[in-house]
Amino acid sequence: MRKVILNVAVSLDGLIEGPNGEYDWCFVDQDYGMSAFFDEIDAVFIGRKSYELVRTMPEMLAGKKVYVFSDTLVPGENENVEVISSADFEHAVEGILNEAGKNIWLFGGASLLSALLNKNWVTEMLLSIHPIVLGEGKPLFAGIKDRIKLQVTGQQIYDTGLVQIRYTVMPKFDMEMLKML
Repeated sequence: MRKVILNVAVSLDGLIEGPNGEYDWCFVDQDYGMSAFFDEIDAVFIGRKSYELVRTMPEMLAGKKVYVFSDTLVPGENENVEVISSADFEHAVEGILNEAGKNIWLFGGASLLSALLNKNWVTEMLLSIHPIVLGEGKPLFAGIKDRIKLQVTGQQIYDTGLVQIRYTVMPKFDMEMLKML
């Protein structure tokens, strides 16, 4: 089964964008491990709003199969982009996860992240914590139904103050399965 890896910039107070949707606080002065990360993936899971933002930067998703989760986006002419509606969500994601391929980058969409975490489909989280407190904005985590246990598997501190932490998402404990034992 392919891994789904959340790789996202986050403020120290857990926000992924400012109060007006801005990303101007994200560091872009160096690679921050992104080149190596791009070698690990061949596909991207992305919400519609995030896709609308990054499709103006085609080099960012070049050579990757892009799955946009949206009920309003009309499929375009780009053969590397597939639109997945909420009606097809579970079936489509299960199929993609069981296909041969490299890891999948969960790029954006807090609601998409919540939906995938609630299904236990996120394997790892790579959080690039920027040394800034935004105070207001969109939180990374919202709508999570259960506790999610994580195990630190790596960290990197950059001279800019950015701290990158890699977590493995631990499998959820199934109480129903325990009752059957």
